[in-house]
Amino acid sequence: MSSKKLSTNKTLTWDSELLALTSSSKPSQSLLKLEAAGIKKLKDLLWVLPLRVQQTPSVNPFHHMREGELFIGKASLVGINLSPAYGRRGKGKVQLFNATLTVKDTLSEEVAVLKFFNTYPNFKKQIESKTDFLFMGQPTLYKGSLQLVNPKIDPKDLKSAGEMLVEYPTINGVPGRLVKGIIEKIPSYLWDCEIPELPKLKAFDGPEVSFTKSFSTLHGRVSSTQEDRETAKRDLVYFEFLFDQLKVHARKVANKSMKAPIIKSDEAFCDNLLKSLPYSLTQDQSEVIDQIRNDMGRGYPMMRMIQGDVGCGKTTVAFLAMSIVAEQKGQVAMMCPTESLALQHYKNLKDLLPNAFNLRLILGSTPASKKSEIYSLLKSGDCKIVIGTHSLIQKNIVFKSLQLAIIDEQHKFGVEQRQSLSSKGIGTHTLIMSATPIPRTLQLAQYGDLDISTIRTMPKGRKGIKTRIVSEQNYQKYLSFIKTRLSLGEQIYIVVPAISESETLDINHVQGLEVEYKKFFPEYNIQSLHGRLKPEEKQSVFNLFSDQKIDVLISTSVIEVGVNVPQATVMSIYNPERFGLSSLHQLRGRVGRGDRPGFCFLISHKDVSQESLNRLKVIEQSNDGFHIAEADLKNRGEGDLFGVSQSGVISTKKIASVFEHFDIFDQVNRDLNKYSQSHPNELKAILSTIGEDQKVSSTI
Repeated sequence: MSSKKLSTNKTLTWDSELLALTSSSKPSQSLLKLEAAGIKKLKDLLWVLPLRVQQTPSVNPFHHMREGELFIGKASLVGINLSPAYGRRGKGKVQLFNATLTVKDTLSEEVAVLKFFNTYPNFKKQIESKTDFLFMGQPTLYKGSLQLVNPKIDPKDLKSAGEMLVEYPTINGVPGRLVKGIIEKIPSYLWDCEIPELPKLKAFDGPEVSFTKSFSTLHGRVSSTQEDRETAKRDLVYFEFLFDQLKVHARKVANKSMKAPIIKSDEAFCDNLLKSLPYSLTQDQSEVIDQIRNDMGRGYPMMRMIQGDVGCGKTTVAFLAMSIVAEQKGQVAMMCPTESLALQHYKNLKDLLPNAFNLRLILGSTPASKKSEIYSLLKSGDCKIVIGTHSLIQKNIVFKSLQLAIIDEQHKFGVEQRQSLSSKGIGTHTLIMSATPIPRTLQLAQYGDLDISTIRTMPKGRKGIKTRIVSEQNYQKYLSFIKTRLSLGEQIYIVVPAISESETLDINHVQGLEVEYKKFFPEYNIQSLHGRLKPEEKQSVFNLFSDQKIDVLISTSVIEVGVNVPQATVMSIYNPERFGLSSLHQLRGRVGRGDRPGFCFLISHKDVSQESLNRLKVIEQSNDGFHIAEADLKNRGEGDLFGVSQSGVISTKKIASVFEHFDIFDQVNRDLNKYSQSHPNELKAILSTIGEDQKVSSTI
């Protein structure tokens, strides 16, 4: 369906489905990929903001070139030099080339250099066939001279001088030029309509945000300056924070209006349970248990997160909460992100509560006959505690009375997965655990509807972990240290970013290091663990390592979460610059969990940038997970750090960043708090409207 036809019929609104942009019964792959990325409606396209919006310059002589400024020139070819590129493309693996063009200005006697990377073999013939041509790009400085890298030749979408030139990002594999083509199919009459906005807050101190004006400016629909675009972006950032915080309030209000099982824990049972532990609780653990007991006795669902550094004892708190609910005849489900972690929790809880509550474990690899048995026990209520992976949210599992849902390592799950487990009960209490400490700014922004407990004190007896960056210069010294630890009967983790050799990246991989370490230490048992192994193979390797029958385990980051092998004292991470800071901290937390000190080595053989080295020094110099999480937030943004992308939809905040725009976020909260005091009834009505949206936590 063409833009012209759409504008005639005027059948579309901003709430129309994305696929309404075509009349074909078979939508294009580009539309389907955008839909899969969470762009369901036309209004979702508004948030796909351009990478750049620039005014189209006139065709100018070469001496008008300025570094970083868009330039259009007209040239004739002086010479072309081709050299083979490393990459190959297509099914036939066509050899690619890098091309260096020397071109002469048609408006002067000046010459310039245009560079093209990964071009097809026919590129030379196409260029040589042109008498002269236009080129457009942004000059960069290279060895003291300006050059243009991969400029557009005779661009088809070239605008008249002064018109806005818009470039879009690649979305879910859809190139920016195709994204642009899809957005241009939005009929012009829609841009003239008022774009749906938040209900107006009377007497609200915040800015009057006009979506129509802001989006038209940002998408280059109207002529604008850089200042205009910055103002439009700040207005949208304000709106995003405002809408998010309204949703936080709405979820709090909605949660408190729900009824939940009132669980009154038996004091004698709790005392005996604590006495049965082989260790004493820390002060923080005791306080969190008291908070949980109080939450579950209020009559509306508990929504609590326990956050704390690796090894602080969150799991012990969860086990105690599970036992309290099960003792009161309620059912508990604990969902873990990996089979190895679920199995570990199952074994530990079985040791803690032998023959109690008909405890069961269900995994993807559990035999069908065993699963059927567990289904029956859960439906009848005979099984009070079940531990598992994503298997727990399948439709076959029905609980008689699920009263407590526990999500371990919550950032490994999507929003819908977490909700799927809680929804298997009525008014289910929910406890989620995070070993990635959450900076206060993010607590306010994304988890404001949760009660958050923090465990800071570590159990007694821990010897701590020493971290060192290993370069090529001290690599042999590192290997000698490994040999010493192995001779003492200790175990080693080796973590790498890839399973096998990469054609494009110079990084270490499991297969290569397994061969290398077997040469270094032939007298020790060295095995690998990675995602390509079958579930039973992975479990076998993990069990052998847990039973101290494997000395060195070479793995990808699948061992990041929750693995506890006390004899493992060394964590060596190759190419650490390819991991986030919080992931490095998680991996480091796998060692030093027994009565021996732990050691973490960040091994970067190749030259790394100073920026990457500075990041690694944060890990080397600090064991404070909260400090590291704050640094990771600066580097990666809250979406990447806390798994927002795993929700299966576009993140609510598309351009707002708590860290980058904290001044706006702070202003939103001040305005909203002031408004809630002066207009409580109006705010309550708006919250009620927002709360009725079933996808309020996921999309606008």
